[in-house]
Amino acid sequence: MEVTCLLLLALIPFHCRGQGVYAPAQAQIVHAGQACVVKEDNISERVYTIREGDILMLQCLVTGHPRPQVRWTKTAGSASDKFQETSVFNETLRIERIARTQGGRYYCKAENGVGVPAIKSIRVDVQYLDEPMLTVHQTVSDVRGNFYQEKTVFLRCTVNSNPPARFIWKRGSDTLSHSQDNGVDIYEPLYTQGETKVLKLKNLRPQDYASYTCQVSVRNVCGIPDKAITFRLTNTTAPPALKLSVNETLVVNPGENVTVQCLLTGGDPLPQLQWSHGPGPLPLGALAQGGTLSIPSVQARDSGYYNCTATNNVGNPAKKTVNLLVRSMKNATFQITPDVIKESENIQLGQDLKLSCHVDAVPQEKVTYQWFKNGKPARMSKRLLVTRNDPELPAVTSSLELIDLHFSDYGTYLCMASFPGAPVPDLSVEVNISSETVPPTISVPKGRAVVTVREGSPAELQCEVRGKPRPPVLWSRVDKEAALLPSGLPLEETPDGKLRLERVSRDMSGTYRCQTARYNGFNVRPREAQVQLNVQFPPEVEPSSQDVRQALGRPVLLRCSLLRGSPQRIVSAVWRFKGQLLPPPPVVPAAAEAPDHAELRLDAVTRDSSGSYECSVSNDVGSAVCLFQVSAKAYSPEFYFDTPNPTRSHKLSKNYSYVLQWTQREPDAVDPVLNYRLSVRQLNQHNAVVKAIPVRRVEKGQLLEYILTDLRVPHSYEVRLTPYTTFGAGDMASRIIHYTEPINSPNLSDNTCHFEDEKICGYTQDLTDNFDWTRQNALTQNPKRSPNTGPPTDISGTPEGYYMFIETSRPRELGDRARLVSPLYNASAKFYCVSFFYHMYGKHIGSLNLLVRSRNKGVLDTHAWSLSGNKGNVWQQAHVPISPSGPFQIIFEGVRGSGYLGDIAIDDVTLKKGECPRKQMDPNKVVVMPGSGAPCQSSPQLWGPMAIFLLALQR
Repeated sequence: MEVTCLLLLALIPFHCRGQGVYAPAQAQIVHAGQACVVKEDNISERVYTIREGDILMLQCLVTGHPRPQVRWTKTAGSASDKFQETSVFNETLRIERIARTQGGRYYCKAENGVGVPAIKSIRVDVQYLDEPMLTVHQTVSDVRGNFYQEKTVFLRCTVNSNPPARFIWKRGSDTLSHSQDNGVDIYEPLYTQGETKVLKLKNLRPQDYASYTCQVSVRNVCGIPDKAITFRLTNTTAPPALKLSVNETLVVNPGENVTVQCLLTGGDPLPQLQWSHGPGPLPLGALAQGGTLSIPSVQARDSGYYNCTATNNVGNPAKKTVNLLVRSMKNATFQITPDVIKESENIQLGQDLKLSCHVDAVPQEKVTYQWFKNGKPARMSKRLLVTRNDPELPAVTSSLELIDLHFSDYGTYLCMASFPGAPVPDLSVEVNISSETVPPTISVPKGRAVVTVREGSPAELQCEVRGKPRPPVLWSRVDKEAALLPSGLPLEETPDGKLRLERVSRDMSGTYRCQTARYNGFNVRPREAQVQLNVQFPPEVEPSSQDVRQALGRPVLLRCSLLRGSPQRIVSAVWRFKGQLLPPPPVVPAAAEAPDHAELRLDAVTRDSSGSYECSVSNDVGSAVCLFQVSAKAYSPEFYFDTPNPTRSHKLSKNYSYVLQWTQREPDAVDPVLNYRLSVRQLNQHNAVVKAIPVRRVEKGQLLEYILTDLRVPHSYEVRLTPYTTFGAGDMASRIIHYTEPINSPNLSDNTCHFEDEKICGYTQDLTDNFDWTRQNALTQNPKRSPNTGPPTDISGTPEGYYMFIETSRPRELGDRARLVSPLYNASAKFYCVSFFYHMYGKHIGSLNLLVRSRNKGVLDTHAWSLSGNKGNVWQQAHVPISPSGPFQIIFEGVRGSGYLGDIAIDDVTLKKGECPRKQMDPNKVVVMPGSGAPCQSSPQLWGPMAIFLLALQR
């Protein structure tokens, strides 16, 4: 197993005044994924254009110390309310298959507690083009027969799109326009939904009977293709017409099978028929087949409006509606109304009295009522009147009025409701009129005015009703405006006056009103009473968990505070340390009267007193716990992510170094940090290199630096850093470091591009060549690649190392060129040297050229170096001097030879100021690839000398 050793070059703590390297968050939004274009609109905001259904990927690049947290939010045309309400906490926002309604403004908010948060935004514009719709209309003034033989016809084409669509009208294959045909007019109507273009055929002519195509286009934006719809206009074209096989109102008995036919009486093209139901969908078991709707064994719940609609895109859709009524009766109620004129609420002899009876029925107007007294039909007289549709009562209500009530009028009255001749059971209601018939009173039983229960338990609220007859009791909330009962209703009826609640919660606390109903009893002013419900629940405390840090020997005060609870008081507070009960702390007299917190004081933090403290607070209903973790250990380091160019690559060795920087979080909260324990482990490996790094006193905002060396390209590493004080180990921080190749202008640091990173040091493929260079290593090579050409590994000889090469197999042809273009460099010296390794092995090798593209006055490509033919299965190095006169780029051009055995590769490209070495590379140092019969040069040593580190404090 490979073991990596680290050479420590320097540990440099920097001291900065004030906040040191702490800096507020800065943010920038960059895009990735399948964007069509990113542009600036007329108000200079960034607009990101993307096709509907593609992947939206936005990345928020942040700087600032400590590392800012990123939060994405969205406004303006949110596709999903859920997404708009719940933020996404991630530096990268990714939406699969974006929808048009997800367009709008996206905000990236970065904050780290230093200064104000950084907020950046970008507007996402989702592009789409729906299928167009085409409808045909006539002039309103012409309503005679086959109107398409004369007058004017309008073809209306509508589409939803973004950006706005362009319309093209065609007759057959000929494009129509105003100027070419006086018989047509094309215009955009006002007040239309979506985008619309109308083709007007004026004074219809014989040649106007043809096929018309509406083609819509968004000019191939985001690769969206054009769409079209065609309609054939003939002399028989007509809008749909319908008739029904039944009356528009159909009354049936429950259990019957219902069949309704919707018959077409006109329409060309042949209209499409569709049945719908309102409210709700078609009943379960209903079958809509063409124009026939069948409902087997119809029930009362199937009542409603059934709509038959015919469409053929000519004129307006034809619609016929059947109102299906299934006979039913329910909810028989009665009312006793004393003499209204005398404003009486009691039954008194010599005064008028009205008895009313009502049922909820379908159809309501077909219900008949019959009154009985003491089992016999009531006879009409001057003092006994039966009326229907009393304006003071619900519709279709029957009333029996007794004028000048006599003693002989006392008795039992029965009201019977029925559907004559229908198999629907009769409903009846009975009421007794006597001297004992009195209006109701309502009250709360003694001791039940206030009900106190614990959260989660059942509760019963009770009101007692007296009177004859006793009406139902209606319950509602009092103290919360428009509040609903736990059942979800604003009003709930209880026949016995008891409101039963299951598993009450704290939000059910409050005042409830009970009142008498005005039906099934006296039709008088309701009587009311109130019940108070108190729901007790355990306490809620803060902090639920707290990390308490303090230097050794210093005191600590722990406080557990009551936020809410019912009852709102602390009955007992118990402290434990590491699970063991502690003696009760002394009680402060002022807090003993109404305790709302509990405290524990530690005179000094020691190793023995460090650990977990628990405060259990009770209010007799339940308890809650505050947890405190007390220690003198140091907080975790804060890695610094804004180090400029932290990666340094090393020529030939395939190793790299990394500048690791960090600050110490709240160093003054505990004892001074004495040293750090550094652990570095290559990902996917088990062994780690561990090193102790001593430091002087570390201050807040002070930047510490450590250079990790001999890291293997292109591997990533996990770095763990733990501070140590006199107390011992503190909190550990970890991060992953990745190898990234530098993208810099040439400078004296002599940067080398190993092509180990996917960004290939900023090199790009030329868009004007025939094919592209390919990045690969021994692990990603095609196992079926052509033998006897190309390198088996890169210059380092490791299977993980990458290089760039051209693949010359089919479909490549003789002379095809592939160009790899460097970033643009600003010329700051007179001479530069381009050094690189090349591999040209195979009997069909073409040419490898190095060009310099000057951008001083225009673009000019100049040949600087060229090599052709088979050079063997070896990596060789070339040094090419160049002297650009202004900003420049270097170009590697591979030219395909006469056959497929002509792969050419390059690796380890260096651009350096100054002249090239006068002596060419020692032939003994040529890297011969395994299998060529020559020895290989040994790899550079991975084990450096003993680690030497420098400790400095710069003030």
